[in-house]
Amino acid sequence: MTTRVLFVCLGNICRSPTAEGVFTRIAAGQDIEVDSAGTASWHIGNPPDSRAIAEAARKGYDLSPLRARQVNQNDFNVFDYIIAMDNSNLSNLERLAPKQPRARLALLLDYAPDLPVREVPDPYFEDNFPEVLDMIEQASHGLLREILSE
Repeated sequence: MTTRVLFVCLGNICRSPTAEGVFTRIAAGQDIEVDSAGTASWHIGNPPDSRAIAEAARKGYDLSPLRARQVNQNDFNVFDYIIAMDNSNLSNLERLAPKQPRARLALLLDYAPDLPVREVPDPYFEDNFPEVLDMIEQASHGLLREILSE
């Protein structure tokens, strides 16, 4: 049975498309579908931030085909995991979710317990794309282990 994973940040142009690209490659060969979305609508249809694309490309990930979209009600019943990048977006998802969603809601860094932080910082203003990508890679391996253990 296919496992479906949705990564979510605010605008779907930095963190969540990076997570989609990383996890797609890490989970290659598994029966896992991966997508990303934002809780806000500002960037719908836009490609990821050019800095996210460049940093991902430096490590061999291709984010260029991805386009931003907004989370919708159907996502809670289609996906098995909806993974937020930070507490603010997790709270937004919890407010949007139906009473009994199919999807398990979690923070990405829940799957990287060795990291000293629980939230993936937004690199849009901080310009810390390399650090964010490293966090996402580490947590993605933990998430894949979780999925495969079920």
